[in-house]
Amino acid sequence: MRYGLDVPVSGDYADPRLLASLAADAEAAGWDGFFLQDGVNAAEPMADPWIALGVVALATSRLRIGVLVTPLARRRPWQVARQATTLDQLSGGRLTLGAGLGFSAVDFTPFGEPWDARTRAEMLDEALSVVTGLWSGSPFSFHGRHYRLDEVTIAPPPVQRPRVPVWLAAGWPNRRPLARAARWDGVYLMTAHQRTGELLEPADVAGAVAELGVVGAGFDVAFNAVRPSAPELASARVREFAAAGGTWWVELAPPPSEGGPSAYRSRIRGGPPLP
Repeated sequence: MRYGLDVPVSGDYADPRLLASLAADAEAAGWDGFFLQDGVNAAEPMADPWIALGVVALATSRLRIGVLVTPLARRRPWQVARQATTLDQLSGGRLTLGAGLGFSAVDFTPFGEPWDARTRAEMLDEALSVVTGLWSGSPFSFHGRHYRLDEVTIAPPPVQRPRVPVWLAAGWPNRRPLARAARWDGVYLMTAHQRTGELLEPADVAGAVAELGVVGAGFDVAFNAVRPSAPELASARVREFAAAGGTWWVELAPPPSEGGPSAYRSRIRGGPPLP
């Protein structure tokens, strides 16, 4: 099991300098990953996660970094390819690309972006082909329904080979997102069970792993987790999720009612919940 943090970029966290400082503390405390949330439309202050990742990359040397998750249907895939390449170069090969359909219409419809699920799914699949094709560092062409490129080269390529790892978001027990994730390098299981609204349990992760059918060396199963307050309960929880096939415990930030960044920093400095 590896341990990551699911970090907000809005409200009190809308400061790239603060995010970089929290990332440095996380690295010193033994965490393995620092992942920023993504969004574009909010009534409160919000930092751009991709720009903030550049500051995070410079503040750390070991942590895996990324955005969980970027809705590719509202992004130009060639821009994502360039940004990801730059971040992978800047971080020395520590970037993971998290991608998904998007879960909130407020980031789409106010800007005239399509919200139809089928359209977003088509755009996601095409965009993934474009992004990974451009990561080759060689001239790349693509003619799809939504995107067209003719002999485009992005250089230098990412540090990581054969490519930056790609995790696809999925909400259990929805099957189609899992089938998509199985074609890539990992799955990011979203916070709640999509039928009950309850937090994911180890049995849910085990069900997703069975549905994926591809879990093995090199394939990651990341999931959102809430840490129990008692250390012994937290350790037991980690063991249960590991037995279910989870490989990344991605811990949610505490709600505002439990304190702001200073409380979060204290939790981060306490380190991950080791089994």
